[in-house]
Amino acid sequence: MDQKQMMKQMLEMNKMACDNAFQSIVTIQEQTQAMTNKFIEQASWLPAEAKKAIDEWLASYKKGREDFKKLVDTAYANMLKSF
Repeated sequence: MDQKQMMKQMLEMNKMACDNAFQSIVTIQEQTQAMTNKFIEQASWLPAEAKKAIDEWLASYKKGREDFKKLVDTAYANMLKSF
């Protein structure tokens, strides 16, 4: 087997493992966000500013996660192009 082909297969396997791990993290984060939203809805004692801050925090976290995924996908694509 050609070394380039072997390296390409290893990268593809690594990317698949990374994608699966990332999807697990996304699932956990989405469930946590749903629980947090339910808590916020029921917490009448929580000020509106705090609710807004929590919503912004969750949106920022989601955006960071999506940006990270794009960066990783781009890096893998560039590595695969080199092989």
